[in-house]
Amino acid sequence: MSPFPTVDVTVYPYDCDAFGHLNQGACLLLLERARWDALARGPGMDLFRRNGVWPAVRRTTIEYKTGAFPGDVLRVETAIVDRGTTSFTMRHVMRRLADDAVVADAEMVFVCINAVGRPTPVPEEVARVLGPSRATARDPLRVAADGAELAVEVRGEGLPVLLVHGMPFDRSMWRHQIAALPRCKRIACDMRGVGDSTSPADGYTLARYADDLVAVLDALGVRRAVVCGLSMGGYIAFELLRRHPDRIAALVLADTRAEADNADVRRRRDELAALAERDGTLAVAERLLPDLVSPATRSAQPELLDVVRAMAGRWTVPGLVGALRVLRDRPDSTETLSRVAVPALVLGGSDDAVTPPDVVKRLAAVIPGARYAAVAAAGHLAPLEQPLATTRLIADFLETL
Repeated sequence: MSPFPTVDVTVYPYDCDAFGHLNQGACLLLLERARWDALARGPGMDLFRRNGVWPAVRRTTIEYKTGAFPGDVLRVETAIVDRGTTSFTMRHVMRRLADDAVVADAEMVFVCINAVGRPTPVPEEVARVLGPSRATARDPLRVAADGAELAVEVRGEGLPVLLVHGMPFDRSMWRHQIAALPRCKRIACDMRGVGDSTSPADGYTLARYADDLVAVLDALGVRRAVVCGLSMGGYIAFELLRRHPDRIAALVLADTRAEADNADVRRRRDELAALAERDGTLAVAERLLPDLVSPATRSAQPELLDVVRAMAGRWTVPGLVGALRVLRDRPDSTETLSRVAVPALVLGGSDDAVTPPDVVKRLAAVIPGARYAAVAAAGHLAPLEQPLATTRLIADFLETL
């Protein structure tokens, strides 16, 4: 069933040409009016504005079937026939109420653009109104890496940007940035034990994770990349600095910290590992969820909680237990970061309960010349909770490179 109600419009004399037929340009205006009336009756005419995007028409295909005349009442049926990451396609069928004759059949492709006119992913609220997205035929690349096979998604050309997810997330946490960062070669992989990558029984170490990223870069013929890591992805970036500093062109560190775990946090990591072994990965996700997103996200975007659950469900138990032990045993990276000689952006959610703003600011202060930015109304998952703001910050930083 279409999420849009049918709308009736009346043909007036000024809509017609010199011969008394509905003018083709006026027909488009009537379809435009029907779209906005349908929005007004449903989610509200400000649906796009309140989400910070605007639907720009990219392509219109219209077939005029029969004439319409002054006084005719036309019923416009609207349906979403396709939805991608940044675009969606609407179909309008315009019928004359008197005899059910089809007057016009139109298909329009819209692209969501942000405030500066760049394509941006369809926001979550808009996506709910539009309905399910199309299935994608894009299969990840497969990269062999010391006993594992990593699933790697690659988009675009230009400056290489390597996106490293945290725990318990997967590469899809970067889906907005993968879709929207311009003039960049976006590279996102599922780490071993996660998502579409394979899951060895053991061998999970910080060094192995870092070497896995090098294997991905080598497979793609990328010598140096901007490394963008969130939470655990940041810790892997720190290890990459220690082991392979020549592979890093710049750093983007999100919702992460320089310090090692204290004794209390290490104990909680062990408890989570035991929970995963006993009850599975979703039990760990439920334990972590209250701290992963901001109160604003829980109230305005409750569907993101299910997104987090889905990502956590794509971890294997060996992968999650291995990651928790890596987090527990990681070293303090303050000294490593104090020697960083590449440009760096550090950002964090203003409501992050896992790595609060003062912790993220402290991390930024350690890195010479690093820029710090807070993402308002975001918790520990800023790229998903506030994708427009996060992508804008990253894009602006990349422009300086």
